[in-house]
Amino acid sequence: MERTGDFMELYRAWEGLKPGPKAELRRVTTPDELLEVPAFYRLFSGRGSREWEKQAYQRLIFCLPCIKGHTDQPVTLGAALARIRDGGRPAVSEKRLFQVVRSIAPNDMIQLRRILKMADPTVNWPKAAETLWFWNERSKRDMLEQYFLNQSSN
Repeated sequence: MERTGDFMELYRAWEGLKPGPKAELRRVTTPDELLEVPAFYRLFSGRGSREWEKQAYQRLIFCLPCIKGHTDQPVTLGAALARIRDGGRPAVSEKRLFQVVRSIAPNDMIQLRRILKMADPTVNWPKAAETLWFWNERSKRDMLEQYFLNQSSN
């Protein structure tokens, strides 16, 4: 199956979880804590056979509880974080976004999850998931570029 389909399948599996397992996933504070949560394995089961794929799914599942919803519009993570809120400011300050970009694993994911919680974004899940799937210096830079490009268009 193509990756976009896999991402949407994961999103639908997340939506199908009962409130208790969703709460378990919301309570973790680091990606490694997921490995001690039964709900993680319900979502992860049967996905990813290689170690890098397992880590990529771990990033997706770590961030998924902080995504408000999916839209078919082409809203990337960077664009969602630049969204202007009441008061005329972006959902996330550029200072916080730079903290994510400058951090190294696992702190970059922990910082990203914190700002996702604050922003409560609605994103195009396959686009957002692709950023998290390939999470590296390039994808961080792409997210930052999307943030600034979309900030000026608001």
